[in-house]
Amino acid sequence: MTDIMAPNTSSGNETLRRNLASAAVNVLMRDQTALIGCLIIFSFCFVALLAPFIAPYDPTQQHILDSLKAPNATYWLGTDEYGRDLLSRLIYGTRPALFVGILSISFSILIGVPIGLVVGYRVGWFDRLIGWLIDIMLSFPSLLVALMMVTLLGSSMTTLVIVIGISYVPVFVRLTRSSALVVRNHEFVAASRSFGATDLRILLQHILPNVLGPIIVMSSLSIAGAIRDEASLSFLGMGIQPPNASWGNMIRDGIGVILQAPWLTVAPGLALTLSVLAFNMIGDSLRDIFDPRDIAASTDKK
Repeated sequence: MTDIMAPNTSSGNETLRRNLASAAVNVLMRDQTALIGCLIIFSFCFVALLAPFIAPYDPTQQHILDSLKAPNATYWLGTDEYGRDLLSRLIYGTRPALFVGILSISFSILIGVPIGLVVGYRVGWFDRLIGWLIDIMLSFPSLLVALMMVTLLGSSMTTLVIVIGISYVPVFVRLTRSSALVVRNHEFVAASRSFGATDLRILLQHILPNVLGPIIVMSSLSIAGAIRDEASLSFLGMGIQPPNASWGNMIRDGIGVILQAPWLTVAPGLALTLSVLAFNMIGDSLRDIFDPRDIAASTDKK
């Protein structure tokens, strides 16, 4: 009887994947916001990967005689107080922003999702304990948690990834737990359990595929928050350290001469805003993709 049920379960999962893929294509075809967000992110990734070939100057090279030059034919975005080319520093600043943003949220997912699956599926004292810990962690702003941990551990790229990642773990634990609590009560989970499926198999084959939608949406929105946190920490002097370029420390360097050289804050501020906006745009579109109403609508049309 187990052999009879297995093909039906596999067929159901395959149907769900086809419906999700169909809904994704339909939403992307009619949602220009998603396409624009993807193009912006791909552009930033392209710039980050090819920064040594695109940047006209070394981002740390100083030209003292050309300090605080306004944008011109030689320095397209002008120079800072040390004569460093702002365009080159802006290009290299995409690297820590994307690196920290993407890797820190990946770290959060690797830790938070398994914990959320377990506590959502196996409700009990462990679930209550994790819930209390998550409530305590969520009572502190993520930036404040990251700031305290960076103060204790020191500032480096690896530290930023770990610190910001840890600050977002409670978000994914709570999201995964709440989704798993709903899915665990469905009939196909009870059927699999009655036919002798192990808890690990149920978690991986039944619960995890059905909670991926909210996780993917939250990951895109969280990457935007992580990029903002990295820039904030660098602005406060606790993130990427000079002379390395970061949008946050570039804005901080330009604050003191904002009236004399406004381009020093405008350019990195726009880059930061654009990157955060792009990930939020993608997150909003992903929410539409994984909306059950959109999936049902696309299925009915067929």
